[in-house]
Parts: sequence; structure tokens; C-alpha cells
Amino acid sequence: MADFSDVFAGKNVLITGGMGFIGSNLAIALVRLGANVLILDSMIPDYGGNTFNIAPVENDVRVHDGDIRDKQLMNELVQGQDFIFHLAGQVDHVLSLTNPYPDIDINITGTAVLLEACKHHNPAARVIYTGTRGQYGPAVSLPVAEDAPTHPKGIYEISNLTAEKMIQVYHEIHHIRGVLLRLTNIYGPRAQMKHSRYGVVNWFVRLAMDNQPIKVFGDGLIKRDFVYVGDCIDAILRLAVEERAYGEIFNVGMDQPTNFIELADTIVRVTGADGWEFAPFSPERKAQEPGDFFSDITKIRGLVGWSARTSLEDGIRQTVDYYRRHKAHYW
Repeated sequence: MADFSDVFAGKNVLITGGMGFIGSNLAIALVRLGANVLILDSMIPDYGGNTFNIAPVENDVRVHDGDIRDKQLMNELVQGQDFIFHLAGQVDHVLSLTNPYPDIDINITGTAVLLEACKHHNPAARVIYTGTRGQYGPAVSLPVAEDAPTHPKGIYEISNLTAEKMIQVYHEIHHIRGVLLRLTNIYGPRAQMKHSRYGVVNWFVRLAMDNQPIKVFGDGLIKRDFVYVGDCIDAILRLAVEERAYGEIFNVGMDQPTNFIELADTIVRVTGADGWEFAPFSPERKAQEPGDFFSDITKIRGLVGWSARTSLEDGIRQTVDYYRRHKAHYW
């Protein structure tokens, strides 16, 4: 990871959803860079918020238990913040098929509340938003660049795309600087491990560590780009400090894809598990399966010199090591 201490030292930073997977890894990185970190998280069950996630810096951050949809609260929390990393959201793809209202309420209304708070109480704040590669929907061509068509297949992805569009509007009309990231298949330490509804790599790791067979759907040849969370945090920080990034959309992924058989083989090799097996798609997964997807990262590489540095095997090894040491906090 690049050294950003000269940028973040002494700066005030708000992380929404900061007790979750990516948010907590980001909080730890920012504390180590000398930032004054405030975490907002409503700790909704099953969403991944975990007090143990911030154990390395628990005495160096402030944590506020609250909801991003609370207008009065957000009006207060945004004041004085130099950077706002907006990671709070409903992140369950499967839930969005059966109950679309949390996506609309949290991801869209919550983002509107944050933006309005910035407009009225801190228009100088920089807003960094982490969306999803699912905003594209099925790939028209590969690798997928930022100017590809967006045709998402679920309300979750639509709500992320809507939040992204709102941030663009506030950037252009109200001059609330925003940079927009589309993340793809992030995995690593501090992700929730209790269910399989999001985070396929981490769920495969749990199955292997429990010596349960990994279920590889279909023929296992679907291609994805898997990014280790440390590389993701590096991308977020690089874009946050680059003035030319604001107002722009960036893929955070890899242009060298891996299929699910290769993923399962890697996890089995690292963990020493018995193996994996093919399984048919469930109706819910089949409905949202976009086929092959991997990202064109020409734009982010060209602007800030970022590309994922961690190989899949090294990333899996670090992930497994973390959960072997801290299994009691995640199982």
C-alpha cells in the first residue's frame, strides 16, 4: 500500500458502515496513517458489522451506533469531516429479490440523507462511495470498462447505481465532491462468515475450514475477478487523495480473471480440505447470475497507478490465517 500519511495525518474522517468488512479494514488503515476516524454503523444483524473487526484500533477510533437515514444525526456527524467514506448499505443480493424495500430505504434514502447533510453542513467534504460491479449487469464485452452499459439484474444493484447517480448530481450541481468506485468480489479478513448470501470467496473459505465440500455452481468455468481487501483499501485511498478522480467512476477489479474451479482448487490447496463438488444453481442465484465478468482497470491504473498486487493464493493464505486465529469471533 502506498504511503498516504502526509495526506491523512490529522484529518477528520467519517466511515459509514465502518464496523463491516471493508469499512473496518479501511478504518484500521486510516488510523495507522494518523487520521481521526469516526465510525458510524447501525450494526444490523447479518450485515457483517462486528466489534472485533476494529480490535487493533479500538482505542483510537470513535464509534457511533446510529443509522445513516437519521437526518439529525447525519447533520451533526458530517460537520468538520475532511473525508467521508460511504460504505453503509443493504448488501444482500438474495434479499433484494424477495424484499426490495431495505435496498431502497438504506441505499437510496440513506445516501440522499448523507448528501443533504453535506450540502447544508459541510459542502467541502470529499465523499468516496463504494458501489458494486453488479451495477453493470451482464457483460456486453470483456473486460468491462466504466463506459459499458448498465443493466443490473437486481434491486440491490439498481439501488447502488441510483446512489451513484445521486452523488454525481450533487457533485455537478451542488459541488459536493464525490468519487465513485465499482468494486468486484472483494475477499479477505473481517468479512462475515455466518452465511453465504454475499462474499463467495469467504464462504468457500469457511466451508473448507470446516472440512465441508465447497459447492461450485454450474460447470465451474464462469470467470470472475477476485480482489484481496488490502488491495481494495489501497485503491480507495489512492482515489480519495487524487483531485482528478472526483466526479469520475472507477472499476476496482482485475483484468486477469479466475474461474470457480481454479478458486476452489486454490482454497482446497491452502486449507488442506478434502475437496469440492459441483452443484446446480439455486433459483435465486440463477436469476442473478450474470455470466463471465472481469474488470477493465485501465482507468484507475492510468490515473493513480493502482492494480491489485496480491495473488489469489497469497490472498487466500492471509484470509485463512486470519480466521484460524480469530475463528471464535466469526463462526
